[in-house]
Amino acid sequence: MSQETFCTAYDALLARWGPGVERLDIPTPYGTTRVNAAGAPGAPPLLLLPGGGDTSASWFANAPEWARTHRVLAVDLIGDTGRSVPAEGRRIAAVDDLNRWLDALLDGLGITRTALAGHSYGAWIALSHALNSARVERLALLDPTNCFAGFRPGYLLRALPMLLRPSPGRVRSFLRWEAGGARLDPDWLRQQEAASGFRTARPVTGPRPDAAGLGAPRIPLLILLAEHGQAHRATAVARTAAARLPHAQIALLPAGHHGLQHQAPDELNAAVGEFLIRDTAPND
Repeated sequence: MSQETFCTAYDALLARWGPGVERLDIPTPYGTTRVNAAGAPGAPPLLLLPGGGDTSASWFANAPEWARTHRVLAVDLIGDTGRSVPAEGRRIAAVDDLNRWLDALLDGLGITRTALAGHSYGAWIALSHALNSARVERLALLDPTNCFAGFRPGYLLRALPMLLRPSPGRVRSFLRWEAGGARLDPDWLRQQEAASGFRTARPVTGPRPDAAGLGAPRIPLLILLAEHGQAHRATAVARTAAARLPHAQIALLPAGHHGLQHQAPDELNAAVGEFLIRDTAPND
């Protein structure tokens, strides 16, 4: 599909955020990062990182609700699908680059401390950053991949044709399989199909982050898992996370992995919204 088709699908999702969305292009050493912002400029910031192959526009079912209390800042990952533009000759090639990029992005936004939430690969980035930065004041991980467990082999096998030779049909087939018959938002699915022709950089991966490092001082931590997702076994991830991080709030939501943001919006919005405004005493 063409770039024009992708932009049309992206804009259709962004329109569902409602009026008042600000489109910010923030320069960093690694390129210009597109941030879609909602909520009062003086409200506490909430930085949102999408999953791999997804975009900031995909928070359409969540951002308007969280913007009632926070300044929502949703990011298009550099080098991935979306409207961020990588710099010539300098790419994000390692975890340290990801951390430097996020620090530069926060500097450009004028933010010293923020709540941080990420979905899937975005949760892996968020956890890695929280372990290497004093700027994260609370952290929400939404069905995080490769943080507490690896991928299920069957999931990777099913994804392989789409990853090797992406096409709208293969993307649609994979996402419908992963959803297990649950409804996928048609506008979101259209964006995912259109993104199949998007040229992206190879995502940065690395060792599983040592989440135990969040223990002292304790960062308030929310982990929400997709009960019906195929990427990993949610119950096993919940057990591992609880053993390593007993202070974390952990819950399962009735959704698949890729459609988590819009398949269980009421549950997701309430859990994150309450977490963001909950008072936390030191070391609670």
